[in-house]
Amino acid sequence: MPAAKTLHVCTQCGYETAKWLGRCPECNQFNTMEERAVRLASAKTGGGSAAFLQSPGKKDGAALLLRDIPVDASATQARRGTGIAELDRVLGGGLVAGSLLLLGGDPGIGKSTLLLQICQQMANDDFRILYVSGEESPSQIKLRAQRLKVNPSGLYFLAETDVQAIQEATEKIKPALLLIDSIQTMRLGELTSLPGSVTQVRECTAFFTQLAKARQTAVLLVGHVTKEGAIAGPRVLEHMVDCVLYFEGEGRDSYRVIRAVKNRFGSTHEIGVFEMGEGGLAAIADPSAYMLAGRPIGVPGSAVTCSLEGSRPLLLEVQGLVSTTHFGTPRRTANGMDHNRMVMLMAVLEKRGNYKLATYDSYVNIAGGLRLDEPSADAAIIAAVASCYRNKAIDPGYLIIGEVGLAGELRAVSMPERRITEAARQGFTACVLPAANKKNLKIPEGMRVFGASHIGELLGLLL
Repeated sequence: MPAAKTLHVCTQCGYETAKWLGRCPECNQFNTMEERAVRLASAKTGGGSAAFLQSPGKKDGAALLLRDIPVDASATQARRGTGIAELDRVLGGGLVAGSLLLLGGDPGIGKSTLLLQICQQMANDDFRILYVSGEESPSQIKLRAQRLKVNPSGLYFLAETDVQAIQEATEKIKPALLLIDSIQTMRLGELTSLPGSVTQVRECTAFFTQLAKARQTAVLLVGHVTKEGAIAGPRVLEHMVDCVLYFEGEGRDSYRVIRAVKNRFGSTHEIGVFEMGEGGLAAIADPSAYMLAGRPIGVPGSAVTCSLEGSRPLLLEVQGLVSTTHFGTPRRTANGMDHNRMVMLMAVLEKRGNYKLATYDSYVNIAGGLRLDEPSADAAIIAAVASCYRNKAIDPGYLIIGEVGLAGELRAVSMPERRITEAARQGFTACVLPAANKKNLKIPEGMRVFGASHIGELLGLLL
């Protein structure tokens, strides 16, 4: 019988200690230590947690040369498309057999809807899917499936929170894809802590990791998020899985974005754009046109830039507004970008561009609700604010890209040709970019390209 001992575990970060502490030494939070009984594997049997990682013919504890390790390419790299083009783009081509994925998002964002639509596209007699829900009853899932017109063959449903029962169902059904909704509701009977605790989430994830690797079953875990927007549970949870996806979107908007922040089988920071409707999530094949829809023409304070989300160029409208302040300190407000960077750009525009913004409130908004973190949008932000300050509209056919330094210089950006090609496809006729990017640049037919080395040249060309 495995031995048992008592540990004190931090509910915030998962730090473990043999004695109770008033403050966790790892995350410095007070009163977060909880007493828990943990069963230990006996020395005779060993943990065996990494048995699925053993190579054929390998003895325990024996190291192998890299060139001598056999690889079953058909099992480890077999991809299967989900039938949803935008999701396949984020995943790098589809689901990999034996992979473990984590999908996080706010309540009501559409996670369960996406799971059912995956089932509709993939489930059949040759590709079985087991949908496990710890939050909803079978009748609730059935009602949602009827509303979304989801009724494929090969789809099994199980309302269960005990991972041992899920393992038994998996051995019986032998699914190619296992969906867990959600990991915070799962529990391991050997642990005394409640579902959703740090220990339960971590150990249940480790259990599903072993199951995925041992049976070459793709496992998709749904995770709750905290009020800060991070996936609930210990940070180690994201390190244990192969792919981490975030489902983003505002409740008042119909669009949804799936972003890959980690992907062992593809590039990170890829995004897929969807629109939520009565029939579920519909993929948006041309997100640039979708984001620019409704853009005002001939209005001061509007500029268009191109951001790279993974390998995808995405055109976005940057809006700037300045108005006379009625307080001693001017207000600086940024929506959709880092506030500190916006404040820095306002200082550069005032110092290097001789724009007197000290008596004006300044506002910057990234239209469409997406968050813009790439510095290539600096030039467009400065252009939008300057356009509103001088009350002169920027030509709507111009694309503006470039990073701005503290000296007011325009610095080169990555992949300018891909950005210009996307702009030309959307009907733009001119582009202003850093002079360093203009060298050896392949320019699409019908597109004019202007180089600028300083924000003074940039604003001279545009205004």
